[in-house]
Amino acid sequence: MTDFYITHEYWFAVFQLVMAMFGMGATLTVKDFGEVIMEPKAVTIGNLVQLLLVPVVAYLFILGFGLTGGIAIGIALLAAIPGGTSSNMFTFFARGNIALSISITAITTLACLLTTPLILELLISRYMPADFVMPRGQIISEIFWTLLLPLLLGMVVLRTLPNHAEWIARWSIRASLLGILAIVVFSVLAGRLDAQAFGLTNILLIAALLVILTAAAWAVPVLFGLPLRDATAIEMEVAVRNVNLGLLIKTLLFPATLGQADPLGDTVLFSLLLFGGAQLLMGAGLIAWRRRAMLKTA
Repeated sequence: MTDFYITHEYWFAVFQLVMAMFGMGATLTVKDFGEVIMEPKAVTIGNLVQLLLVPVVAYLFILGFGLTGGIAIGIALLAAIPGGTSSNMFTFFARGNIALSISITAITTLACLLTTPLILELLISRYMPADFVMPRGQIISEIFWTLLLPLLLGMVVLRTLPNHAEWIARWSIRASLLGILAIVVFSVLAGRLDAQAFGLTNILLIAALLVILTAAAWAVPVLFGLPLRDATAIEMEVAVRNVNLGLLIKTLLFPATLGQADPLGDTVLFSLLLFGGAQLLMGAGLIAWRRRAMLKTA
């Protein structure tokens, strides 16, 4: 069964991303983008944090710790992807500005068609083999077909089948989680997720990156005097990233080959999955912290 997974790893990555974005689309309407007009300051700050501050922090993090190889590539990939679909749910439970969260997610998701390959090229080229050529065109194509198109189709479902859209979105997200679970299970069985080989230092580095990104996302709204609900949305957008997209791009950069070890690709994979798990814990902590803060200001 692991041989089947390795041979078809790309399609596992495609499945989990398509289902996640289709499910997200089934919760979005064109009106959700109206937040840009209604609250341009918060939306602009949120998008700049995602598209500029996060990559800069990742670059300084890689440079400051002298990171190379798979861990550097994994961190760069995490910086290049937008906020994930779960960020909207976490914002809701934290009593943040859900409309702002949805707007930032939607805008950065559209923008990543151009920003993701650009950020990757700037951050990881030096850590790749000498003969490596960034598959910019392929990344752009994959983002369109597996991220943007399912998102738009989900929005069409919401418009044409409004009574069934919530059910469709819920089960699409569940199918996506099942896809990620399959990736984790089969990667473990194939010996590709080796915590000992990954190392405690790298585990702590991924945790530190999440903490630093979240702290930066907290500091910027405070600096610009944004309301607590807006700040909460921006924090969640940064902390909860679209690891689904990261997994797909990983398969493009480091495709699994049956019978061949790929320690570099495995380190990138472990980095993404570890961050994905850690961001759920961080999100839960932010929910508890922000709910208490909301009660104090009520």
